[in-house]
Amino acid sequence: MPPKLAFSSQIRDVRKGSQIDPAKGVFVAEETNEDANVELNLHSTGELLRRAREQKNLSLDDVAKKTRIPLRHLESLESGDFEALPGRTYAIGFAKSYARTVGLVDATIGSQLRAEMDEQGHGAYQAEVSDYAPANPSSIPPRYLAWTAAGIGALVLIGYLVWRTLILNPGDLELAADSEPAMPAETASPDTPGQTVAGSNPMPSGQGTVVLTATEPVWMKIYDAEGERLFEDQMAAGETFTVPADADDPQILTGRPAALTVTIDGQVVPQLGSAERTIKDVGVSAAALLARETVNNPDGDLPSE
Repeated sequence: MPPKLAFSSQIRDVRKGSQIDPAKGVFVAEETNEDANVELNLHSTGELLRRAREQKNLSLDDVAKKTRIPLRHLESLESGDFEALPGRTYAIGFAKSYARTVGLVDATIGSQLRAEMDEQGHGAYQAEVSDYAPANPSSIPPRYLAWTAAGIGALVLIGYLVWRTLILNPGDLELAADSEPAMPAETASPDTPGQTVAGSNPMPSGQGTVVLTATEPVWMKIYDAEGERLFEDQMAAGETFTVPADADDPQILTGRPAALTVTIDGQVVPQLGSAERTIKDVGVSAAALLARETVNNPDGDLPSE
């Protein structure tokens, strides 16, 4: 324990202008009302802080919350255990912040603690550059804001994962299509070049307006025989794309062919592929679609809408 200074029976707030009397080793408070100087014989700095805290009916936890100083450092200050403090500069800064919280003059407390530390051989801890500045509670965001930000971040992450699950990246589709055998347009059997079968819905001719309608969010790319892009975009449910009638052998690349409804002049034709299989180089002209229909539906009937 540090050597104690003389006591007084009562502890009063150390007011502005207090200083240490070198001859007596006590604090002398200069009253602003021009009263005679009153000698305040005090314990060590830690004892002074503790008594001032108790006079204000504050616990160490209360002081820790107000100053944002760790409780263990406050306990070390009160007990005079300077070895447990992070260093001279921090110790003096902690003491000043503590003093302001309990109504004492921080400069006076800092001077007394500095003297005590010098007496105990703690003067060479580290050069004192600036006083410790405790956190200002008003500058610290409320806890609910942190929780709100965390919740928003979690929702964004979940939304991204769902989006990645439902919608493949176009670049990934290109790689997947290159690694899988392409599903080229199927042609009619050469043995029945002019086959005509009666049905409830007559087979349209090779000419017709082809419309692709998204039933779910889906990315697709339409390109011609030379690879020139005719369309490439993420389609929302309900959006449509009409294949240009003058396009040279238009073809499709998509990772979710089952999310597209294909019609020729308003009549629905079979899906371009299964739900989870990427398709590439599948013809989407009226002639190519009807050729696939001829193979898949030898009766020659198109399903009604």
